[in-house]
Amino acid sequence: MNFPAHPIPVSVLTGFLGSGKTTLLNRLLKDPALSDTAVIINEFGDVGIDHLLVEQSSEGIIELSDGCLCCTVRGELVDTLASLVDRLQTGQIKRLKRIVIETTGLADPAPVLHAIMGHPVLMQAFRVDGVITTIDAVNGMATLDAHIEAVKQAAVADRIVVTKTDLPAARAALGDLRLRLSGLNPAADVIDVGDRRADYATLFECGVYNPETKSTNVQRWLNAEAFERREAEGHHHHHGGHGDHHHHHHDVNRHDASIRSFSLKHDKPVPFSTFEMFIDLLRSTHGEKLLRVKGIIEIAEDPDRPLVIHGVQQIFHPPARLPAWPEGKRETRLVMITKDLPENYVRQLFDAFLGHVQIDMPDRMALTDNPLAIPGRSGSV
Repeated sequence: MNFPAHPIPVSVLTGFLGSGKTTLLNRLLKDPALSDTAVIINEFGDVGIDHLLVEQSSEGIIELSDGCLCCTVRGELVDTLASLVDRLQTGQIKRLKRIVIETTGLADPAPVLHAIMGHPVLMQAFRVDGVITTIDAVNGMATLDAHIEAVKQAAVADRIVVTKTDLPAARAALGDLRLRLSGLNPAADVIDVGDRRADYATLFECGVYNPETKSTNVQRWLNAEAFERREAEGHHHHHGGHGDHHHHHHDVNRHDASIRSFSLKHDKPVPFSTFEMFIDLLRSTHGEKLLRVKGIIEIAEDPDRPLVIHGVQQIFHPPARLPAWPEGKRETRLVMITKDLPENYVRQLFDAFLGHVQIDMPDRMALTDNPLAIPGRSGSV
């Protein structure tokens, strides 16, 4: 099977019921930058794509008037994605630059990410670009209070789009909502749809590698500085970032207390076997609690070419090797968003492994012999 020269980026659009996903999707699909995009939705009846539907084929593919595609998930998402690759290879689809997958309002984004990251064939054709989550400025606080699914959608996002900000009722709630979101997920860009146009440039290309510019942007992808700023300012997200606001305090603690977002760093090279044992232990014993893990690792066997990792629960992309370090300090940095997994436990485990590091001990072949280190390319992260 022949794959595209660069893996096709896949963006996941999620958000709770009524949060404005479809409105945002309609606007995005009119952006010329999203031409040659396939949109995968769960059911056509649940999503009203304005004035764009042209025809529906028996396979569930809908061609939009601007050349985009819409397809329903018929059976497994993996089958739908594989079908798109097949159509591209056989010429039924002329070009395919991007895929946007819209989840249902109650959906956990993790299984969608697993479908790509955990499938060895699809992983060669696609790369996870990012998760875009919509949240309603008027009802967002109440939704987060009532539904852990909404909290998880915000916690794993790369971009959070706050919708309905033009409504009068949104003005009073917006400050608290933004503070709460920054507590749940410091690394996410929170985009106010009313103040700033949520367009292609703002929402997409969240990944570490941009095939068009052939460059990496690790700092933007990790945004580890946001965690450090939050810690320095003393904002404790397990109190929702605003425990003094009595009208939300108890509800916030119920869900937000289970979500922890933090960064780990180490300023010396780490033997690959040591790092691998740390990750393997975490994902084998607490995999369901690892909502998202990203990192850049200075590996002792090859310190000049950092290793980039990305995981969602137990499923991790094969690590990708960057040709050189990005600008800035050379150090191992991990950002983690967890549920019901104490930050102190993870930090102590990380320190325990690093406390026994001996740089000259590991086998230099470990990078290729170990199953975690299946050779990856920069575009696959």
